[in-house]
Amino acid sequence: MCDDDICQDPDSAPSLSRRAFGLSAAAAALAATRVQAAAVTVEKSVDITTPDGVADAALFHPQGRGPWPAVLVWTDNQGLRPVFRDLGRRLAAQGYVVLVPNPFYRKRRAPTPGDGFDFAKPEDRSQITALAATLTPDGTERDAVAFLAFLDAQPQTDKRKKAGVQGYCMGGPLTFRTAAVAANRVGAAATFHGGGLVTATPASPHLLLPQTKAEFLCCVAQNDDKTDPAAKDKLNAAFDALKRPHHVEVYSADHGWTVKGSTVYNDAEAERAWAALLPVYKRNLA
Repeated sequence: MCDDDICQDPDSAPSLSRRAFGLSAAAAALAATRVQAAAVTVEKSVDITTPDGVADAALFHPQGRGPWPAVLVWTDNQGLRPVFRDLGRRLAAQGYVVLVPNPFYRKRRAPTPGDGFDFAKPEDRSQITALAATLTPDGTERDAVAFLAFLDAQPQTDKRKKAGVQGYCMGGPLTFRTAAVAANRVGAAATFHGGGLVTATPASPHLLLPQTKAEFLCCVAQNDDKTDPAAKDKLNAAFDALKRPHHVEVYSADHGWTVKGSTVYNDAEAERAWAALLPVYKRNLA
């Protein structure tokens, strides 16, 4: 007999929480996905020379000679770490050459902010603030050009096809800036719970849209929308004014929901966002 939380077999074996069973199943599914992606992709740790130094990064591509379209991935404010390597493998398995750089390379090599990080601790959060301070609009543009050039220098990259760029949290504005500085190269751009895409300052990322040529996908967190419900309307108005293909949607999940390991990770909505991304790339990077 079962209630909402506990199921027990007729032989009175130790009870198993449905929640625990669900988490166990999710962990098993994640492990299987990692194995599958690893089996069909090649992964390398690389160093990229930029105008500001040497950036460490992870490069992924399918096994074989290719060529395949390129995709640049901007991480969230915790930087390059295993969960974003998993994402790189998964995306590469779809037929892309994927670069996931450490955005904080000016300060330190990945992983940043390091093992044992606890977002609940003010002293740990202060690490992120210090790292984020190393990112500037001009620096991001220099990085974007260098990272895309590195991707184009790979023999597996199909330079005849447009590139994609996607970003998470703070990576949202970096995605907009990349699509603007490399407008002739970037054909598709996607943001997931992007932070500060619309601000009241002259440096607001949405003001860069006239400089871009990409189709955009913007997946918005419900709590971000609640804080600034007008932001999505301003984004849609900017896209409409340009007659630009776009899709802006508020998801039933909180900021950070697409990143596995986050306390707000929402598997169903994360998979829905992933399913929305792939057709955008197929339309524009083909």
